[in-house]
Amino acid sequence: MAAKTQQSNKSNKRKQITGPHSKSDTSPSKKPKLLQSKSSNPGNKGLNKPFKSFKQQRPVKSHSGKLETAGANEGPKSKRERRLHAKELTEARKKKRKKHYTLEQELASLWEKMRRRNIAKEDRSRLVSEALHKMKGKIPEIAGSHVSSRVLQTCVKYCTQAERDAVFEELQPQLLTLACNTYAVHLVKKMLDNASKKHLAAFMSSLHGHVASLLRHMVGSVVVEHAYQLGNATQKQELLMELYATELQLFKDLASVKESRLIDVISKLGLQKGSVLRHMSSVIQPILEKGIVDHSIIHRALMEYLSIADKSSAAEVIQQLSGALLVRMIHTRDGSRIGLLCIKHGSAKERKKIIKGMKGHIDKIAHDQCGSMVLAYILSTVDDTKLLTKVIIRELQAILKELLLDKNGRRVLLQLLHPNCSRYFSPEDLVSFNLSIPSLSPKSESKVNPDSVKEAKSSKTKESGDEETKGDLEVTTAEANENTSPSESHHIAEGGKKDPNLRRQELLVDSGLAENLIDTCIESAGELLRSNFGKEVMYEVATGGAGGILRPALDEKLDALHGAIASLAAQPKSEESEEEHVLENFHSSRTIRKLVLDCPTFASTLWKIALGGKCEMWAQGHSHKVVLAFLEASDSEVCELAKGELQPLIDSGILKIPETKQ
Repeated sequence: MAAKTQQSNKSNKRKQITGPHSKSDTSPSKKPKLLQSKSSNPGNKGLNKPFKSFKQQRPVKSHSGKLETAGANEGPKSKRERRLHAKELTEARKKKRKKHYTLEQELASLWEKMRRRNIAKEDRSRLVSEALHKMKGKIPEIAGSHVSSRVLQTCVKYCTQAERDAVFEELQPQLLTLACNTYAVHLVKKMLDNASKKHLAAFMSSLHGHVASLLRHMVGSVVVEHAYQLGNATQKQELLMELYATELQLFKDLASVKESRLIDVISKLGLQKGSVLRHMSSVIQPILEKGIVDHSIIHRALMEYLSIADKSSAAEVIQQLSGALLVRMIHTRDGSRIGLLCIKHGSAKERKKIIKGMKGHIDKIAHDQCGSMVLAYILSTVDDTKLLTKVIIRELQAILKELLLDKNGRRVLLQLLHPNCSRYFSPEDLVSFNLSIPSLSPKSESKVNPDSVKEAKSSKTKESGDEETKGDLEVTTAEANENTSPSESHHIAEGGKKDPNLRRQELLVDSGLAENLIDTCIESAGELLRSNFGKEVMYEVATGGAGGILRPALDEKLDALHGAIASLAAQPKSEESEEEHVLENFHSSRTIRKLVLDCPTFASTLWKIALGGKCEMWAQGHSHKVVLAFLEASDSEVCELAKGELQPLIDSGILKIPETKQ
């Protein structure tokens, strides 16, 4: 009974739909054929026909706003028509959602023309002016769009100074907001690159009070770093001072002190050291937790923080940085120094994390000026030679030739061959090797011998012209005296307990690195000797390294290397050859001369293979320095070997001895 009632109710509803006001009854001739065929079936009982007809012919609103009957005069649409219809709907949605959508489309078309390389300067200026005219008054609103920001960057790059000033004035109130936008940040950087001194100073001033908060922002920190790189010493100091204390963040006048070191600032302004330490901790900890460690301003702040940090605070920072984070920091001078401090004061577990974090990045680190310093220090300090061989040495062996010819890459190898040599490391580099954190250093190390470090620091100050890092952290007395005594040049910086010579033996000889190094030198002897950087590694390898580290294990290989060099020197002169003869090339002739003076074995080989009976031919030009070296050698056997042939040349005036050496 209930089923019959429900069926009658449904039938009544359908009858109401197909009542006298329904449009489907007014034009039966316009029914689709499919519906007519279905209605002829007596099994349908006329129930489906009116409902489907209503569904296809219900009124819908078109894009023009007029009511139309869907499916009234439309046949099936093609694929292209459906695609165009979908595109129209998408465009309509974008217009409704984006206020300046039409303007962005116009700017995009102009941008495609103005960014071409082969466009005339006048045409580009016209297009830039047209784009800026369209954007006038709306720049802050559209600067955050991924399309408009690119157009604005191009306009700022190619527009006139007057137009650039107008854009800066319009954007200045919103610059800090735009600095945190993913797309607008590139526009802000471009504006800073092209800003005048006045506008740059205005932007620096607007950053006051916001430096710490921006550095905690992944995007905003990029703008602060960019401004820090572009600013002068005073502007850089003002940005840094905000990170030191709340007072310096609130009162701009206090941040204008001349002192650069944090310790001097605390003394000058009478700040509480504990208060400064707490404030810097509150600033630095969120930055480290978020992993925003790529910027030099943060590296500088960390160096200052470690100079006043207590033992627990310094140890906590080292623990946080140990690992992959440190690898992202060592590309700057302060970042590499932080890396050295983490290696020096870190535990064995923390050192292991740092080294493992470098896996896969050794090539890039070794070729970097600052990163190579960290690698050199690790090889001089860490006692776990098996780990070093597995992670570092194996990657170095794959790129040996590139390292030998690279200005920075060669220093990693030279540190193993001749540790802490002043010929290969600047005074500033040697001072960096000896930095330490005051709170983590023994009392015996906390005293500095000013006279022993004075020469190195004064040289560093003259070279860089920047006194920011002068005396940042303390230098150990034993290591500071290193430059004054040649016998101490072989001692490696403190930090490891293993005997330095044993560590070098395991890393250089036992690992197979030295053998590969000699093979590379033999294969590329001519190229390395003529290279400004490769010649130094060639010299150290050919002499057997400092302290004879390569002998006697690799004597046969070294003899083969001496023979390869002598064979190059024995080649006849040829004016048709593109390369200079090794005895006439500036770099190679001086390297061979040094080898004759310092390596009697090589001198004997060279005389027998290349110079015996041929000295008259090489008595002029750069090669005469090599010939004279046989008479200047400290080994008496080398002098006697060549004296019989060289003395007649000197008496006849063919071979001339410089007055300074007579």
